[in-house]
Amino acid sequence: MPRPLILVTNDDGITSSGILNLVTVMKELGDVIVVAPNSPQSGMGHAITVGDTLRLKESTIFEGVKAYECSGTPADCVKMARHYILKDKRQPDVVVSGVNHGSNTSISVLYSGTMSAAIEGAIEGTPAIGFSLADYGNEADFSHTLEYIKKITSQVMEKGLPKGVALNVNFPHKKKGPIKGIKICRQANAKWVEDFDERKDPNGATYFWMTGKFVNFDKGEDNDEWAIANNYVSVVPCQFDLTAHHAIPVLNDEWNIL
Repeated sequence: MPRPLILVTNDDGITSSGILNLVTVMKELGDVIVVAPNSPQSGMGHAITVGDTLRLKESTIFEGVKAYECSGTPADCVKMARHYILKDKRQPDVVVSGVNHGSNTSISVLYSGTMSAAIEGAIEGTPAIGFSLADYGNEADFSHTLEYIKKITSQVMEKGLPKGVALNVNFPHKKKGPIKGIKICRQANAKWVEDFDERKDPNGATYFWMTGKFVNFDKGEDNDEWAIANNYVSVVPCQFDLTAHHAIPVLNDEWNIL
């Protein structure tokens, strides 16, 4: 029986240490193909390249692994893998994205290129997982995540996922000590409160730098922010259907234009 085929991607770029750690774990679980951005694509959300060129180049960055670097977004990378590189060939059994430098809890899932790549896999009907670490440093230590990455991916490959679902997995910072376990969570009610710093470039022209702070309104103990703060791995099942189903009967009952 052939080993599972695992598609690996990310949003930090093909040279990031996060994707190197992810590839290392995935090689233990199956045959790996990497299609990842050739430069950082953080905060791209589910953007795709329309009306511009896409470039693809084979890479030898991972020993013994077929890899490609793509000029597009993380979602582009999954599309290119499925519909160009693997066209008319065996398709991936699972898509894994990350490991992202920085958490993607709560509202960040909407902005995350890491999670958008995973959700693109789910759109295509493939079990998919996005992995993120609550450490934005270039020298982030991923060692405490590897056991859990392997365990969660193995479960997904063995048990599958509900149709259209991708897992958003976040790990606490290594400095918080040994991980206590895994929590299946909901997305926390939290958001970024933005501010814009007005600055001048060397030519005297005005530009803006977005700043802000993360505000957590959620007091529950069943959400991803709580899990990370209390040194658990958070696992949130996500879907691409954004329909507010609870609002449909309200609009049907209350609107007078229907």
